[in-house]
Amino acid sequence: MTRELAGNCHNVTAQTTGSLQFSSFMNLSPCWWNRCRAVLLSGLVILVLGLTESPVMAIIPPEFRGGQAIEEISKDMHGRDLKEQNFLKADLRGVDLSEADLRGAVFNSSQLQEADLQGADLENVVAFASRFDGADLRGANFTNAMLMQSQFKDALIEGADFSNAVLDRRQQNELCARADGTNAASGSQTLDSLGCRS
Repeated sequence: MTRELAGNCHNVTAQTTGSLQFSSFMNLSPCWWNRCRAVLLSGLVILVLGLTESPVMAIIPPEFRGGQAIEEISKDMHGRDLKEQNFLKADLRGVDLSEADLRGAVFNSSQLQEADLQGADLENVVAFASRFDGADLRGANFTNAMLMQSQFKDALIEGADFSNAVLDRRQQNELCARADGTNAASGSQTLDSLGCRS
């Protein structure tokens, strides 16, 4: 079978048996190779630009997206300004983060079991595959948080606000079973913010 590969420079004819043979590729014009490179680079640029404002970017390590990973974790981080900090694979078990400003922070694959997040502002947080088992989340703000594949077994959630948060269905159902209270800052009922009645 003969295939005609049309190009801006000239046409290239290659003998094939259903697909282009490797030797035929080696004989293609430099113009054709340049076009291939241009198409591949354009696709890569579109992919990168399409991800820059996406929550998926938060799953990418901070060194590749301009973020900063937190360097020092102490047991008492109560009330600290930790906006947009990266806690990637961090061990935060039992850490006091109550009343902390954690808006836009990233907790991917982090351990937050028994952590105190009471009254913390976690708006726009991304916590992919993190553990909040037994954590104190009472009065915390999880508005617009991305919490896929995270676990909340036995977490205290009274008065927590999960408005527009993204949770796995199983976790949502488990949280709905014990949802109670109203968030003091937003006035949202925990039950409603989890979408338990919809």
